[in-house]
Amino acid sequence: MNSAPITTWEGAKAYFTFADQPGVLMVLSVLALATCVWTIASMIRHENACVRKMNGGA
Repeated sequence: MNSAPITTWEGAKAYFTFADQPGVLMVLSVLALATCVWTIASMIRHENACVRKMNGGA
């Protein structure tokens, strides 16, 4: 059962969102990096707070 509407790859084109706009790609990359760094920093703060609490600290 072949339900694909594509019967040949001749003349096929690809469309990549923002592929021709390096500024937008840079902004998205910086946002992704900032999100990763923030997540890791939040995890470290949380773990340190838990360790202090388990050791009888404030």
